[in-house]
Amino acid sequence: MNHLDRFYIGGAWVAPASPALIPVENPATGAIVAHVAQGTAADVDAAVAAARKAFDTGACGDREFRLALLRRILAAYGDHQSRIGDLIADEIGAPRAFARNVQAGSALNHLRKAIEVLENYAFEDLRGTTMVRHEPIGVAGLITPWNWPINQVACKVFPALAAGCSMVLKPSELSPLSAIALTELLHDAGVPPGVFNLVQGEGPEVGEALARHPGVDMISLTGSARAGAAVTVAAAPTVKRVCLELGGKAANILLDDVDLEAAVTRGVQNCMRNAGQSCSAPTRMLVPHAQMGRAATIAAQVADGLKVGPPDAEGVDLGPLISARQLERVRAYIDSGIAEGARLVAGGPDRPEALAAGHFVRPTVFADVTPDMRIAQEEIFGPVLCLIGYGSDDEAVAIANGTVFGLTAYVQSPDLDRARAIARRLRAGSVLLNYAPVDPNGPFGGFKQSGNGREYGIFGFEEFLEVKGMVGYA
Repeated sequence: MNHLDRFYIGGAWVAPASPALIPVENPATGAIVAHVAQGTAADVDAAVAAARKAFDTGACGDREFRLALLRRILAAYGDHQSRIGDLIADEIGAPRAFARNVQAGSALNHLRKAIEVLENYAFEDLRGTTMVRHEPIGVAGLITPWNWPINQVACKVFPALAAGCSMVLKPSELSPLSAIALTELLHDAGVPPGVFNLVQGEGPEVGEALARHPGVDMISLTGSARAGAAVTVAAAPTVKRVCLELGGKAANILLDDVDLEAAVTRGVQNCMRNAGQSCSAPTRMLVPHAQMGRAATIAAQVADGLKVGPPDAEGVDLGPLISARQLERVRAYIDSGIAEGARLVAGGPDRPEALAAGHFVRPTVFADVTPDMRIAQEEIFGPVLCLIGYGSDDEAVAIANGTVFGLTAYVQSPDLDRARAIARRLRAGSVLLNYAPVDPNGPFGGFKQSGNGREYGIFGFEEFLEVKGMVGYA
């Protein structure tokens, strides 16, 4: 793969200020698959200067220019999707078909939606005598995570391009390869010099330098609550806009009228998807007390039937956790659940059999979890499901809302009006009814410590716009 030891700044692949490199590990094997350049504040300065020049000189172009650019990217993406998926499989260990079709394929939804929004968006709207005008905010600093590496890049980069912003992207140092491949695609599609820039590196240096930089007009970060707080503090002196998509502890409320086997089965599968490394994963399954025993039996059977293994293993459902550190973190949570008295019905802290290498953990299910337990309150970020009993709809809502997070929630019921009524009471940025698929038209983001701002569709597009009122226009 080309350009591993370079950054993309001002339309060219340039040498970093420092020769330091970051190893990229395949978490399924523990092998080092690549080394990429390690950025510094000096590299951020160069990238921001290029982005600032591009924005100030109009390189981002008008609506028609940006539409043509995005359509070229869309036309080219299909030829690169499998390659990007293979890189994702290498850098995060996701099953190869999942990495190609779902992980890499997710970028297409954001790209198509960015084009659709830009085609129809009214940048000016006369209200009384005031012309309300929406203008690009300027230079955006984009900081993305490792768990959905291209999805989270795409849901920031493509709306920012559509809005007319220039940008500097810092992908996770754990999953940089797919971002480099996308950068090569953007270059070949004709993104003007300086409009898009890429600097690899670690959060405490590159991420913080972006956040505090006076030449950056906004920061959009997807990551942990800790990272969100650090970025907010760094950005505060320059009073820039900060858009945060942070952690979650999603409740999945199974009302008492559901088909329990179907609802539990899908809930377990959704929780374990991507090895549980999704901030929106439904990790708390709320079931009526009377149905706890049967729900636990079903959940255990589903979890035990999931195959854990490396990306190319036949029939594999779950890949590894991203790192040895994350593996130890998840095991510690499983030990905590056992110590607090939750009933372990599937999985556990031990390594899956026949997997001597890699950062693998068994799909784990706890029953009879109480809402105050650590495993019910803290984000685990692994394939661990908590079954929590409730006695009434009001109690289910109170349990669901009873964490510091509020990113996503789920409600299952054949009575759609009843499910809707429960959804209205949940303090979460997204509520999925009856396992509805993600809608690229809907907003994605959280309440409380799950962040602020929204992504996807017109909501993500407008995060990159400022509002100006021209009073007396009419």
